[in-house]
Amino acid sequence: MLSKRVIPCLDVRNGRLTKGIKFAGNVDIGDPVESARKYYEEGADEIVFYDITASAEDRGIFLDVVEKVAASIFIPFSVGGGIRTVQDMRAVLLAGAEKISINSAAVLNPMLITEGAEAFGSQAIVVGMDVLRVPRNEQIPSGYEIVINGGRKRMGLDAIAWAQTCEKLGAGELCINSIDADGTKDGYELTLTSTIVDAVSIPVIASGGAGKPEHMLDAVTRGKASAALIASIVHYGSYTIRECKEYMAGHGVPMRLTW
Repeated sequence: MLSKRVIPCLDVRNGRLTKGIKFAGNVDIGDPVESARKYYEEGADEIVFYDITASAEDRGIFLDVVEKVAASIFIPFSVGGGIRTVQDMRAVLLAGAEKISINSAAVLNPMLITEGAEAFGSQAIVVGMDVLRVPRNEQIPSGYEIVINGGRKRMGLDAIAWAQTCEKLGAGELCINSIDADGTKDGYELTLTSTIVDAVSIPVIASGGAGKPEHMLDAVTRGKASAALIASIVHYGSYTIRECKEYMAGHGVPMRLTW
């Protein structure tokens, strides 16, 4: 069995690390470069960097911050936010990222997934999905709707159907972020995660809601995810990456332990 991954997420606004709850009330919590280095040294398997207001503000990503983070770590590094073209993807990769995460732009222009996969390989294309739980209806039969622009715009698009479309178009990985669980520290949205894992054959990252290592264990066992994305649990010092990975390994989950 492949090792499960622990992936700290750096949400960045105006070049600073930030965190909110359910995509609102974000506060400044530090320097993303320092945090990336710390998590790398603690044993993170990957780092994810999101410029969370780039799409909503209709601007490009802060490449200088990307370059500084890339220079400070030696593990896979995924970057998202404001990436709308293959040229944007190339600029991010040249700044030091190994993977590109596209979200809003992919919903608005699905062929961007294919163009990116053809240019750089499917392994470099991660599609982020921000998902809101809604009443089931004919348009949203799963009860999970895709939302874009940092949770600001509902799209009337069923999350399960969109996940399958992303795979067909060439995505190499999906990152599923539950808006309802985001920042709550109450646990991942396991039904959403497991339903998407069952619907596709590419790796799925669970995101949104981790408050303790038990939640991460649930994400990769009950939720069947390939990786657990975390933020508040480590940003605020509740646990270290090492503590989280040792807990999961102690419960039989294959983990990469580097210390």
